[in-house]
Amino acid sequence: MRIAVNGTQLFFDVDGPQLVDDGPTMRERPTVLLLHGGPGFDHSNFKPAYQRLTALAQVVYLDHRGNGRSDRGVPASWRLDVWADDVKAFCDALEIERPIVLGWSFGGFVAQAYASRYPDHPAKLILQSTAARFDVDRVVAGFQAVGGETAAAAARAFWSDPTDDSMAGYLQHCLPCYSPEPLDAAAMTRCLLNMELLKGFEGEMEMDQRVALKSVACPTLVLAGDLDPITPVGAADEIVEALDPSLVTYQRFERSGHFIQDTEPDRFFDVLTRFIGAAG
Repeated sequence: MRIAVNGTQLFFDVDGPQLVDDGPTMRERPTVLLLHGGPGFDHSNFKPAYQRLTALAQVVYLDHRGNGRSDRGVPASWRLDVWADDVKAFCDALEIERPIVLGWSFGGFVAQAYASRYPDHPAKLILQSTAARFDVDRVVAGFQAVGGETAAAAARAFWSDPTDDSMAGYLQHCLPCYSPEPLDAAAMTRCLLNMELLKGFEGEMEMDQRVALKSVACPTLVLAGDLDPITPVGAADEIVEALDPSLVTYQRFERSGHFIQDTEPDRFFDVLTRFIGAAG
């Protein structure tokens, strides 16, 4: 499905009902809005794993502008503030009130910006395998720890100068380091990719949301894999330190990299469902 939002057409999909029968009434369930990684990917990496959340919530998948099945638009609109505003406008257009917003990786960049700009809008925030700022040296060290010198060199080459050649080297040497278990090739190939946006977006290297995160006013769950090279545990620590400590729940997964839901699915979804279902 597609909907007009802020001058563009955004693609979204839905799993599970918002209203369920509850004896003589219809009971409204929470809506979990999933913001995918990338940039340049789409929502398909959430499927089918996150369908488990439909046991207690309606799940909405959104392709950010410039990504997946949403309109490409112009590169000048591929900016963090625009994506954040799109989240709020998308919810308004569909009359989604008090969403629980989960941002994974790049989607976590967007989720942080959205929750900082609109602190009264989300009911809860979930930040999975993400960062408040992009620290190239920290990322290179992460790939060094997981994949050795070859992966570290490929990471530095790409993030310092994202050309077609450096991206090819990154995909070859760094992508396998994202998870201690082999990545699902089908899950990667079924994504609709924006190859230009895969190289990054304007302001990505200068991004630093640590001060803005002090504005977040809702309960927030931060999830990090100890073996994640691209958004290392140190990045999650920074997010936790920037947030109001009374609002934060922090969970680390010692056997996981960037794809926690694949490596430790039972614990991962137990943590998610407990947080989503808790009063807050």
